[in-house]
Amino acid sequence: MVGSVHVNGSANGANGTEERLDELRRLLGKSDGDLLKIVSIGAGAWGSVFAALLQDAYGHFREKVQIRVWRRPGRAVDRSTAEHLFDVINSREDVLRRLIRRCAYLKYVEARLGDRTLYADEILRDGFCLNMVDTPLCPLKVVTNLQEAVWDADIVVNGLPSTETREVFDELSKYWKERISVPVIISLAKGIEASLDPIPRIITPTQMISSAAGVPTENILYLGGPNIASEIYNKEYANARICGSTKWRKPLAKFLRQPHFIVWDNSDIVTHEVMGGLKNVYAIGAGMVAALTNESATSKSVYFAHCTSEMIFITHLLTEQPEKLAGPLLADTYVTLLKGRNAWYGQMLAKGELRLDMGDSIKGKGMIQGISAVGAFFELLSQPSLSVLHPEENKQVAPAELCPILKRLYRILIKRELPVRDILQALRDETMNDPRERIEMAQSHTFYRPSLLGKP
Repeated sequence: MVGSVHVNGSANGANGTEERLDELRRLLGKSDGDLLKIVSIGAGAWGSVFAALLQDAYGHFREKVQIRVWRRPGRAVDRSTAEHLFDVINSREDVLRRLIRRCAYLKYVEARLGDRTLYADEILRDGFCLNMVDTPLCPLKVVTNLQEAVWDADIVVNGLPSTETREVFDELSKYWKERISVPVIISLAKGIEASLDPIPRIITPTQMISSAAGVPTENILYLGGPNIASEIYNKEYANARICGSTKWRKPLAKFLRQPHFIVWDNSDIVTHEVMGGLKNVYAIGAGMVAALTNESATSKSVYFAHCTSEMIFITHLLTEQPEKLAGPLLADTYVTLLKGRNAWYGQMLAKGELRLDMGDSIKGKGMIQGISAVGAFFELLSQPSLSVLHPEENKQVAPAELCPILKRLYRILIKRELPVRDILQALRDETMNDPRERIEMAQSHTFYRPSLLGKP
């Protein structure tokens, strides 16, 4: 059941900021002189921006809080990126002056000339995320040793892709065996795994974290919303939801709130996580359609009608009250279709500028989460044990058979047996149901399958 939603109270100005920090410190049992330690694990666009937002808001309280980012060492910045980064630096007087003051400008000149190699962790310290070099951030404290980063952290932010979350947190658990207190974890990951045996069910990043690291579920939260990382850092108005236990979600919502970044809280963590992964599936198809039809508004709206009807159908399988998810899901889907990396990936595939054999980690963009989500959702919803009654054929079929766009994306992206252009056939197939009929079908039948989210 989807929980109630609340918006955290406002507290503006320097005094309000310090009050919010002190309130969280008290909740975590921090005494005077004992730093509140926050670390973001992973340095993709959203993980880096999240850490930078906290650094901008609270970093000047050096005696009360420490904010750091962990990323793997050794990732070299290629020559073309170094050249582009140099142009970005010189186009921003504030950034240029900052680097000169820090005696850091010369290395970017040398990299531009090809006389030196820059590394991702090195440039992150100066405020440049490798996946988002066009948006300079504030300087960040970067750690490349995972044990050093997390062993005494009070709050750990999971900025990793869902495909890497389990592996890293499994390693991380080794460093927490001697801990007395349990850290609070905020997961930003959007993606799922499918477990098919013995009962088909979805595994979300927070569940991966709990299983791998042995952290109680009440200490793990999910934060997501309709937002683009670079726009949030540039103070475009945005909102998000932090989902999880009452003990942590309400004070963290208050702590994270900024004038341009409104944070609500919600009790239903797993369903919101799943919705965050689901919209990435259909965003890839949207990008394909946009590129293949020369940005035809009509074709894109037809696709939007069909994909939203499939998402609504799927939400009826996942929750008893899907109507409570309609707003957050559609808002997140809308912004992802407009400017998200998954829609961009679909466009690049359709234009021939990317190929499927290049994998799902793309230079300058990071991990394309929608690819693995297509496979997970289709394989899960293809299980005979989840069968539903087909309204016209009056027979039991797997739910995936009633989701033609999902099925076609699976055949294009995962099986690779259809060309990208074939996504248009999903819109032109005369045998497809009217999107309205699929929605009515979901609303008029008992489709809810609590086992999909691990519920009895």
